[in-house]
Amino acid sequence: MTDGKNGITYADAGVDIDAGNALVDRIKPAAKRTARPGVVSGLGGFGALFDLKGAGYTDPVLVAATDGVGTKLRIAIDTGHVDGVGIDLVAMCVNDLVCQGAEPLFFLDYFATGKLETDIAARVIEGIAEGCALSGCALIGGETAEMPGMYPAGDFDLAGFAVGAMERGTDLPRDVTAGDVLLGLGSDGVHSNGYSLVRKLVEISGLSWEADCPWSDGTLGQALLTPTRLYVKQALAAIGQGGVNALAHITGGGLTENLPRVLPEDLGAQIDLSAWDLPPVFQWLAKTGTMSEAELLKTFNCGIGMILVVKPSDRDAITAVLTDAGETVSEIGTVTGTPGVAYSGALL
Repeated sequence: MTDGKNGITYADAGVDIDAGNALVDRIKPAAKRTARPGVVSGLGGFGALFDLKGAGYTDPVLVAATDGVGTKLRIAIDTGHVDGVGIDLVAMCVNDLVCQGAEPLFFLDYFATGKLETDIAARVIEGIAEGCALSGCALIGGETAEMPGMYPAGDFDLAGFAVGAMERGTDLPRDVTAGDVLLGLGSDGVHSNGYSLVRKLVEISGLSWEADCPWSDGTLGQALLTPTRLYVKQALAAIGQGGVNALAHITGGGLTENLPRVLPEDLGAQIDLSAWDLPPVFQWLAKTGTMSEAELLKTFNCGIGMILVVKPSDRDAITAVLTDAGETVSEIGTVTGTPGVAYSGALL
C-alpha cells in the first residue's frame, strides 16, 4: 500500500483514538471496584456479560431504566465541578429501578463530546463508578464518543443505562390500599430535576456560580451541584423487611406528579406539608422567584426524594430499618380513596 500524498490522519479530523485508549486505561481501576457477583466480563470487549444465576437469581425478571442529568450538567461544565454528575447519572437510573422492586445489577454510560479531554472525562466516569459502588451495581461498559463539530468546545453530554432484576412475582407496586402510610425520605437538595428553572432563578438573583452560597458554606455552584441521593440499598432493606407496597422516586414533576404514578387510578394521597421542614435551598429558590407553593411542589422534590407506601402495621419496623441505614424519615401522609394528591399544612 502506498502512502497518501497529504498523510492526513483521524486525529487531523479531530478524533484522538490514543486519548480514548488512555481514558479506558485510567477508568479500569474505578470500574473494577464496582465488580459484584454475576459479572462475567467488563470493559474492553464488544459487549459485557452478566450471569443472573451467578447473581443468585432463580426465576428473574429484568428491569431496565435510562436517564440523563439534564441541564444540571451545564452548571458542572461552566464551573468545572464535574466530579459529582456521574453519581447523579447513576442515581437517576437506579433510584427508578428500585421503585419497581428491582435490585440494580449493572450500569453502562454514554459520554459524548466534541474533543475528548481525558482528565474531565475520567473524573466524570470515576463519579459514575462511585455511584455504582454505592448502589451495589457493576459498571460493566459504556461508550465514549468524540464527535468534532457536534458540541461546542468544553461541552459534553451524558446518558446512563441500568439493568436490574427481581424474582418473578415480587414486583412493585402491589396491594396499595386506602389507609396505607406514606413515609418520605429526605433529599440531599435539588437532585437532578428542575435545573432549567434553577438556572433562570440564579440569573434573576444576579449571583455568579462562584458567589458565596446564600444558605450554606461554599459557592453557589458547588451547593447546587450536590449529587442526587442514592436510595437503593436502603429501599431494598425496607422491601426485605416486608410491608412496602410501593415506592415513588420524586423527580421531574415533584410530589404532585410522581406519587400518583404508583397508586391505583381510583386512589389518591393526602400529604401534610408541615410534616417536614423545607430545606433552605428550596426556600431560597422560592423567595428568589416569588414561586407559589403549588409551582414548587410540581417542579422540585421539596426535600423528599423518595416516598414509600407501607402498611400501617409495618410503619414502625420499616422506619427503624431506614433510620438505621442513615435515612431521615418523615411520616408525611396517607393513601386515600380520592384520586389525586391533596395537601394540608404549609410548606412555605
